Amino acid sequence: MTHVLGLDAGNTKTVALVAQLDGTIVGSGRGGCGDIYGAGSPEAAMANIDVALAGALRGPFVAGGLQATCCSMAGADWPEDFELIRCEMEARGLSRNLSIHNDAIGALRAGTSDGFGVSVACGTGTATGARSHDGRLWHNSYWQVPQGAHELGERTLEAVFRSELGLDPPTRLTQRVLDYFQLPSVEQVLHRMTARVRPPNPDLAPLARALLDEANGGDPAALRLVQQHGAALGDYALAAARRVGLEDTPFTLVLAGGVLRHPSPVLKTALVERVRATARGVRPVMSRFEPVVGAVLLALEATGAAPDEAVVERLAATLPPAALFAT
Repeated sequence: MTHVLGLDAGNTKTVALVAQLDGTIVGSGRGGCGDIYGAGSPEAAMANIDVALAGALRGPFVAGGLQATCCSMAGADWPEDFELIRCEMEARGLSRNLSIHNDAIGALRAGTSDGFGVSVACGTGTATGARSHDGRLWHNSYWQVPQGAHELGERTLEAVFRSELGLDPPTRLTQRVLDYFQLPSVEQVLHRMTARVRPPNPDLAPLARALLDEANGGDPAALRLVQQHGAALGDYALAAARRVGLEDTPFTLVLAGGVLRHPSPVLKTALVERVRATARGVRPVMSRFEPVVGAVLLALEATGAAPDEAVVERLAATLPPAALFAT
């Protein structure tokens, strides 16, 4: 057995990678939503996970089995969730050195050289987690209030409605919302979202990009919303640090996810400034890798290995095309 499996299951997609013990990636697959809460049912989530596994577990090495599997999962929140996921993975023959983590921990391992510190992964939703050198782990789960792109889209729409009523000053967000809905007036947007008879409401997550664009351009309404959101994310990062005893020590703060990868620095700056006001030794980093790479590294560690720089560079050199990770 000379291979490990890393799986990252999120709300937008599920990605699986198979790697040799030297870090060379030899298999990959992608499926849909793997969150047992977000997919509609655990069965639907596992069906999407099976698609990703089927893509990754191809080739002659499969017959020899895997030395370790790590699952980094949105929806791994409560003890019963971990038990359900463990049973499902074992039923698929993935029981050897099986580890299961909330997806915040996969993101943390992907963004650090040692897997210790605090992570904030802000994408469709938000996952915040922490791990200390003494073994303590914590993930935000349902404690988390500030979320990701969908919530930012909702806040964008609320800002436009307030501006239209004259409660707040005019904002460039109004035109961005009209363009997104392809409607000529804010009232028609409101009607589209609230009429008694209407088609399903559109996904508001894409409005997060418009909000970040306009905040970067100095629009006061957008700037206020993004700075508030960043500060709130920072509060939860500090809570994670406190839970594992890191708040009073220098620690790495991993920033990951599509929302935090936006070119605008406004959200990231507000988040880091809120953390740094309390934890002055914090070391913020943008994650180099997708969270599934963190799952692979955790699987390698489960074999007793200590992945060194050479292993990490082989992982980087053999990653599948970016399309596999696109959202």
